[in-house]
Amino acid sequence: MGVIVLDGPMGTELVRRGVAIPTVAWSAAALNTAPDVVASIHRDYASAGAVVHTANTFRTKQRNVGASWEALTRLAVRIARESVPAAHRVAGSIAPLEDCYRPDRSPGEASRGEHADLARALADAGVDLILCETFAQAAEAQAAVRESVRTGTETWVALTAGPDASLLTPQAMRDAARACAGEGASVVLVNCTPAAQTLRYLDALAGVGVPFGAYANAGRAEERIGWGADSRAGATTYARLGRTWLDAGATVIGGCCGTGPAHIASLSALAKGFS
Repeated sequence: MGVIVLDGPMGTELVRRGVAIPTVAWSAAALNTAPDVVASIHRDYASAGAVVHTANTFRTKQRNVGASWEALTRLAVRIARESVPAAHRVAGSIAPLEDCYRPDRSPGEASRGEHADLARALADAGVDLILCETFAQAAEAQAAVRESVRTGTETWVALTAGPDASLLTPQAMRDAARACAGEGASVVLVNCTPAAQTLRYLDALAGVGVPFGAYANAGRAEERIGWGADSRAGATTYARLGRTWLDAGATVIGGCCGTGPAHIASLSALAKGFS
């Protein structure tokens, strides 16, 4: 596997572009209110060099958007597919049922039914892979991976230590990643963990036995990596951190909350020059 460049965040990029998104539906609300902006974000990430694009299905479960959840899931996949080059891959996102940063609220294994519903909808919509992302609770991550794998669709998993890297230790993330790989995840990733603290988690994934990588958040605002900081300077800093991930053996890199197309462009340039 060569270096694969993922896209960046949808939710925080919608906010940056002036789209109001509610807490419960989060970025899924924009599928109704601003589908053109969703499409433009996908196009901008493609122009920046991303080759795997995550459809805006992070919150298209019935509990978040109601009876229209299947239609919104299909719409999100269609918008992504139509916005990026045909040779690029579209991933369907599956997120925790509760707050990503509150693993204490996770239903754990009992989440499997709802994850199975979304996994089937994503597979039926024709995604190239399913990305179970931003999980800090191991049992729920395993359940999501298991149900995604059962659709016959390639499945990746991304685990988070949270916005201050306090939700998982590197060893706990390694254990969760190994369990998810045992369920059939073909790639394991660190996501939505501060970029400056991601390397120690990435190092913990190196022995899991499948390809691994990272798409980090921009950290604290005062770090000036993202969140409205000068995009060129922040992107340069992010790519400098990304180089340490590649040096550690990562083969998949991208961006999460607070980053944007400029960060992905810097990663893409880095990936092209990396051997």
